[in-house]
Formats: sequence, C-alpha cells, structure tokens
Amino acid sequence: MHRVPTSRPAASVAGAHAAPSRSALGVDEPPPRRVAEEPCGAVAVAPGVHWVGALDPGLRCFDLILNTGSGTTYNSFVVRGESGVAVIDTVKAEFADDFFRRLETVARYEEIRVIVLNHLEPDHTGALPELMRRAPQAELCISKRAPALLNALLKVSGDRVPAIRTLDTGDTIDLGGQTLQCLHTPFLHWPDTQCTWLAEAGVLFSGDIFGSHHCDERLFDDVCGEFHCAFDDYFAHIMRPFKRHVRAALELIEPLPIALIAPTHGPILRERPQVYVQRYRELATTRPIPPLDPDQPGLVILYASAHGGTARMAAAIRDGLEEGSGISVVLHELGCGDPRDAVDLIECADVLVIGSPTINGDAAKAIWDLLASLSLIDLNGKLAAAFGSYGWSGEAVRLIEERLRGLKLRVPVPGLRQKLIPNEAELVECRAFGRALANALNGAGAGSVIDFADLQ
Repeated sequence: MHRVPTSRPAASVAGAHAAPSRSALGVDEPPPRRVAEEPCGAVAVAPGVHWVGALDPGLRCFDLILNTGSGTTYNSFVVRGESGVAVIDTVKAEFADDFFRRLETVARYEEIRVIVLNHLEPDHTGALPELMRRAPQAELCISKRAPALLNALLKVSGDRVPAIRTLDTGDTIDLGGQTLQCLHTPFLHWPDTQCTWLAEAGVLFSGDIFGSHHCDERLFDDVCGEFHCAFDDYFAHIMRPFKRHVRAALELIEPLPIALIAPTHGPILRERPQVYVQRYRELATTRPIPPLDPDQPGLVILYASAHGGTARMAAAIRDGLEEGSGISVVLHELGCGDPRDAVDLIECADVLVIGSPTINGDAAKAIWDLLASLSLIDLNGKLAAAFGSYGWSGEAVRLIEERLRGLKLRVPVPGLRQKLIPNEAELVECRAFGRALANALNGAGAGSVIDFADLQ
C-alpha cells in the first residue's frame, strides 16, 4: 500500500528549571504520559490529499446520544488536481479558525473549484458559510437528497445562492489527474449522506460511515491510541438503526481497491482498511440471538409491574397468543436497569407489546427509558400494542400508544386497561387481546415506509 510519510510530533521535554517532581519529594507517581503536539498545518494523507480538519478533545457527549470520553475530530480534506482544488467537508463552527489556518497552508481560496459535502450535519458544515464567502467561485457538490436540507441549513436567497451540483452514484468531478466519484449512500445516518471515491489514490472519503469518536492528534489508526471500542460503539449508537442502508452502501464500497478510508470523525484508516469494511459487514448483518423461533413470527411482551396486576395481564396475553397461533412469544419483565437487552429482543421481533401500570398519571420510568432507547434500531414494519393495570386514572396505556405511533409503529389493536388486580373474567379479556394481536400479525401487510427526507 502506498503511504505518504507524515511527520511525527516530538514529545514535550521539561525545561532545566522545572519544578521538582512528586518522586523527588518521596511520593510515588506514575510515569509521565507522552503528549504529542497538535499539528498546526495540513497533514498529508495520500498523494495530493491533505487533512485540514479540527480536533475536539474536550467533547464528552455527541448529539445527546453518545458519550465521547476521548473527544472527537472533525475531519476535512483538500484534494489537489492539475486543474483545481476540492475541499471535502468542513468542520464544526467553533473550530472554523483551525480549519482555515490549515487550509491556507495547502491551497489559495481562488484555486478551490468545488466543495464536496458528504453530509450536511452542522458538525461538518459549520465553516461552510465563511468558506463560501472566501471562495465564491466554488461549486457546492451534494447528494441528490440534499438540496432541501442545504436550503434549511444556509437559508440564503437571491444573488447569495451558490452554484449547486447534485450527485448520484457514478457521477464524477475531474480535477485534472484526480477524479472524485460519488457513491450515493443515503441514511448513513441522514438522508443526504454520500461517500466520495478518489480512484487515483485509492481513498474513500466515507462521511460518517467508518467513523469513531476518538480524538488523537496523531490522526492515523496505526499510530494513535486504542479506539476499536469507540469504533464499535459509534456503529451501535449512530449506524445501528440503519443496518439495511449500511448493507446497501457496502455493496458499492466492498469492490473498491481501498488504500485508505478518510471518515469525518476519528482516526484516518490506513492500516488494512478492508478490515474496517469487513467489521461493518459483520455489525450490519449480525442480529442478536433471541429466545425466539426464527421460523415463526416473533412477538415480545415487555412490561413493568408495581403490584402484580400488569404482570398477570402480561401472562394471560401470552397465553392468548400461544393458542395455536404459530407465533414465537417472549415475556420479559423490565427492571430498573439498562434496557439494552430488551432493545435486542425488539430488534429481532415482529411485534412489540408494552405493559405498564399508571403511576402518578404516567407510565413507569422503565417503560419510558425503553421507548427512548428504540432510536437505536430499525422499527420499520413492526406492529405494537399497549396494556396495563391502574388504580384510579389509567393514562399510561394511552400515553404509550401515542409514543408507539410517534415512532412510526403500527398499532392495530386498541390498548387494554384493567383496574388493579385482574379477576378471571378480566384475564379472559387479556387472552382475547392476545388472540387479536395474533390475528393482526398473521394478516398484517407491509408497513408504510416514511422517507424522512420528504418531511419538510
């Protein structure tokens, strides 16, 4: 594999008049941690390609969904050809000064012919308005799904509207000896996302796919610290809901002779990049192993029960479902802990049934924690229902149903409420509720598909 040598920053050395160490004072201390200096200028990553991004070591939470104990990077790249320069993605607005300082070390603004935006999320387009001001001649190249999002992002009109070119798989940008080719890869993890392939250098500018939230000033995977847990964690929180879209993207990516993957977050992947592609194939294909029969439709009943009423309802609903329906059923009581095991069950099931008592006019906290975790998986085509016992008001079932519909789940059977501990006649109703769910599942058609790019 061709690799451009990069300079390795030297470790800082204490001056001759440094304060005495703790060990000199008779106190044990660990060996000093090596701290490398942040690169001030652009960093070469391949022939004609430089990193001009920004480091954010202090970030501790990304998009309110993922802890980032190692911070992150906002990776932007410059590609130089014989007839011009392309900038691929920018950085978060707070780090625009770092981006422009590095960009100016490898290109003049008047040389920039195109600005390729693989993804329009603000952490990759924060510096875009100022870059457009400095390079007004540059054409914005975005995916065919991106124009509406770009308009919402820039909110420009009249003579301020930039020249825009929309791209689809196979479309190319000729920079003279350097050819950028678009790969349309929507929903990784926004509707607008695309990857850009530089054939001459074997570089895949992958956008968010193959990224990780790990900040190391040494930039490259083979010299920076351990980040493979961050790589998998990034997939679990960002890409897992879009596994089928990941698999579709891999059909375009896997045949490429990739020498280097340049994602928008985390280390640049130059050491056996195909290993990371293979890992994505594993993560996007492997499903959790559930206690469900793979040869039957699967239904999971998840419930919380304060005094046993909702638990008795759940068991009777299961009995009704299993009355000759040919449905594999799992009954699972939620505790007060991590809902991830339940999320794995839901990913493998065709029907989700949620049960909760009403507590102070609301569903139990464990139920809301579970529902908040469902953004981690693809719910497309699944059915859902709600049930629960109550003392005097009974709002929980209605609130759960509203949330299930808000998650775009189909709720074909009206929720079931019963007061306090159900008697035998009420348990008969629960079994009938289970049979109704079985009928809905056995006769259910394909769910409607909502394209979030069309939600204006």
